Amino acid sequence: MARFVVCIDNASNPASLILDKVYRSLPDAEAEAHGMLRVIDEGKSEPDGYLYPASMFAPIELPEAAERALMAADG
Repeated sequence: MARFVVCIDNASNPASLILDKVYRSLPDAEAEAHGMLRVIDEGKSEPDGYLYPASMFAPIELPEAAERALMAADG
């Protein structure tokens, strides 16, 4: 299923990211090779997500029901 992360540092992007909020991350091997993550942020204006430093997030495991609910909320 999808991959989720929690924001642990939004100092450089407080308008786009909410501290302690769960976000969906999208696979991007090239970005990850450079220490970045592709994340669907608060604006949700870019369906392909935006790149942020991976250090701003911590990966989390969610129960399947929670993943389904978050994916449905992303619409």
